[in-house]
Amino acid sequence: MANYYRVLADNRQARFNYEILETYEAGIELVGTEVKSLKAGKGNLRDAYGIVRKGQIMLLNLYISPHHTTSLYFNHEPTRTRRLLLHKDEIRKLIVAVSQKGLTLIPLKVYQKEGWIKVDIGLARNKKLHDKREDMKKRDDKREIERTMKNH
Repeated sequence: MANYYRVLADNRQARFNYEILETYEAGIELVGTEVKSLKAGKGNLRDAYGIVRKGQIMLLNLYISPHHTTSLYFNHEPTRTRRLLLHKDEIRKLIVAVSQKGLTLIPLKVYQKEGWIKVDIGLARNKKLHDKREDMKKRDDKREIERTMKNH
């Protein structure tokens, strides 16, 4: 059986702003209207980040717009705090890593895998301005080399 895999929301800025050290696949605790909205592509990871609260990993500021056909009474809060579902040893490892100076949890993408909604969360270190400039220079150089190879 082939793995069914569909990206629902992507955080393109994450790899530009952060140096990703490790990635983890986590489940996410959602309500029904959130699942419907995510499957319709109404999620935004731009300002989202993970924190440790009471021995659990929580995801803050993940924006999932309210479902359009559901009444306000039954709909969800768009930026509510959501719990990430990981194994205990992964949670312990992340708690130790986040307590170190300068490391943070950044969601990289939300996707559907075999019917389940999953989040790729990265253990990240903030990039300095000169690192970002260096990355842009490398990308431009690579693009220029590919362009000259294509023309010759």
